[in-house]
Amino acid sequence: MDESFAAVEYVVHTIARTAVDNETYFGDLDAVVGDGDFGYSMARGFEIVLAGWDGIDRTDVGTFLKKVALTITGRIGGTSGPIWGTAFLRAGSAAGDKTAVSADDAVAMLRAAIEGIKTRGQSDVGDKTLLDALVPAVDRLEAELAAGADGQSALDAAATTARERAEATRELIAKRGRAAYTGERSIGTLDAGAVAVAVMAERVAQGWADHAAGPTTPEEAP
Repeated sequence: MDESFAAVEYVVHTIARTAVDNETYFGDLDAVVGDGDFGYSMARGFEIVLAGWDGIDRTDVGTFLKKVALTITGRIGGTSGPIWGTAFLRAGSAAGDKTAVSADDAVAMLRAAIEGIKTRGQSDVGDKTLLDALVPAVDRLEAELAAGADGQSALDAAATTARERAEATRELIAKRGRAAYTGERSIGTLDAGAVAVAVMAERVAQGWADHAAGPTTPEEAP
């Protein structure tokens, strides 16, 4: 399998593992002004992805991501399932039948995911959603890569931006989801989705060097 396909697997596996590991944390954040089911819903959906990991169709990158999308949509409840499912589905559509993806392809896949989230959630940057961390992070990733940064440096920079912008959601009024009903009372709280994106970006960046070095035993592979 091409190494760039393995990189896609690594990122998806890290996202899934992060969702499961942070079930309580993400749920507690959501419970402040939301319905509190974000952490639980995400963990249950991505648990299924991890449980069936070896059996996911890897004919090409697009098929792989679309199969993940179907699992997420079918297992994650509330608004999170359609949002995250759409993100993976659009990324898969952008990848198409490629069995290897370049840095430019990866950015295009992320851009497609963002547009899917915007359309499905009828939201944009400034609405106090995961987009407030995701869009600036992808902007930073693209800029770093365009400037000649290596993968590790670009991911580190994107993760830093994601964290900064997630923290900045404290200043925003929620305009989408259950939190929107709280109006100005949502000011001073973090958006759970934005924080989730930040934590996932950080985990991807932190493990990138080990991924790039390759597993030393079969058990270390995703």
